Amino acid sequence: MRTPAPRPGPRKTPHRPRKPPPLRVFTTTLWEYPSQTYDSPNITAAQRQSTQDYAGATPAWVIWQLLQRYTREKDMVIDPMVGSGTTLDVARDLGRRALGYDLAPTREGIIRADARKLPLEDAKADFVFIDPPYSTHIDYSDDPNCIGKLDAAPDAPDSGRAYYDAMKQVIAEIHRVLKPRRYMGLYVSDSWRKRKGAPGEGSGTFMPIGFELFNLMQKQGFRPIDIIAVVRQNQKLARGNWHKAAEEGNFFLRGFNYLFIMKKT
Repeated sequence: MRTPAPRPGPRKTPHRPRKPPPLRVFTTTLWEYPSQTYDSPNITAAQRQSTQDYAGATPAWVIWQLLQRYTREKDMVIDPMVGSGTTLDVARDLGRRALGYDLAPTREGIIRADARKLPLEDAKADFVFIDPPYSTHIDYSDDPNCIGKLDAAPDAPDSGRAYYDAMKQVIAEIHRVLKPRRYMGLYVSDSWRKRKGAPGEGSGTFMPIGFELFNLMQKQGFRPIDIIAVVRQNQKLARGNWHKAAEEGNFFLRGFNYLFIMKKT
């Protein structure tokens, strides 16, 4: 008896990444978008890839939302910790002027400078965006002055004072370079760190970085306009072993970032 030939299966088509949907201005305080970047003919593939590859890069669409609401064409946008340069790309895509500073520039066009002492005159910025380090989770550079090397944990040797003192200086600089009655956005997450050798409930340290920086901004002369919860599209949150560890250890995985929108008074 002859064995019948196997039927051909469905033809496989090459996998193509999904095109992000068109951006629109969000109208609630809960923001979510299905990709790190958004689609624009003015942002090159190399720029888009740079955002995706940079550890801790700000989602480009978050900056897009802010600039659509709080800036106009030809306004000057400043980012004191520009990282991969996402703020520069989005600002220029929208017809704004932009300056980006960083202790460890990753490409041409980024000015090497410490965010605690910007080489910029007073009241030059129409809008400031900043996405600072959230304690020591990412190694941004080898520069010993990097704020990302300062531990924000309450159980750190200095109880996190060095980190918050540094951020106080950064916020003071933002206030100095921003024009009166103009806006800034600060994108940040709280943090949690497991204590070594301490299993089970209470075995970690929570760092309420968002609330601490919000308090510092108010003390430095900024008035709160609103607080946005930005849902993190983080592939790591889809890992079952992470959720199992969080359940067994009785801690929470970070599922959102704060976006504080403030106005200089």
